Amino acid sequence: MNTRILIKIGGRAFEDEQGFRELAGAIKANKNAEVIIVHGGGAEISQALKDAGRKTEFIDGIRVTRAEDIQIVEGVLSGTVNHRISSWLEANGVSTLRMSGKTKGLFMVESLIRDGRNLGFVGKIKQVNPGMVTEAIAAGEVPVISPISGNEKGESYNVNADSAAAALAAAAQCTDLVFITDVPGVLIDEQTRPSLSITDAQTLIADGIIQGGMVAKMESAFQALNKDVPRVHIVQWQGARTLQDIVQQQSSAGTTVTE
Repeated sequence: MNTRILIKIGGRAFEDEQGFRELAGAIKANKNAEVIIVHGGGAEISQALKDAGRKTEFIDGIRVTRAEDIQIVEGVLSGTVNHRISSWLEANGVSTLRMSGKTKGLFMVESLIRDGRNLGFVGKIKQVNPGMVTEAIAAGEVPVISPISGNEKGESYNVNADSAAAALAAAAQCTDLVFITDVPGVLIDEQTRPSLSITDAQTLIADGIIQGGMVAKMESAFQALNKDVPRVHIVQWQGARTLQDIVQQQSSAGTTVTE
């Protein structure tokens, strides 16, 4: 049985082509690993909105996305970032299929309401239709997915990439969900904790030890684990061996979260 790994790449996890060259090499070297990529792009969205004279507002770490913003956000994620990742992987010998959450209704969403506040064109995934993702894998392609998704009217919504990754990892029956970040893992007293259970992580959150952006990432990890994804990894890219270690379940870097 093949290992099916969904890799969520944060906006700053790979700064240039070198990281994607290493990732492409790792994908080609691990032929029994089926890989899906979901990406973010927060820093580039912020810059594009700033260039357009738009004000950026966050509520509980979630970007408020107004009607006049969504076209810019979609252009950055489904256009610029998605094309760049796909092009770099293709240039290094990996066949890809570009798509977004809107492609053939991959993610169907509704408006996300946070503490009674409407965040604009920010979506909460209510249905996943992974057929074209699994078809791409069967055809030997790596899906490269922007989290921009649509509602039943076909309107575009900005979806948190971690949430999109967790939802798709469950729907596509992935064995592993990997969050590649710009931090080495979950840090406890400045040391990376190699493994955590959901209960351990919830206790650390309640005690204020896990905080900030890592709390949201943990919530996405819980979402995936509760829907039968066996393992969630929070790692900093350490070169091509990062993927191999996860495939072999011998990861020595980052934090692995299990049920």
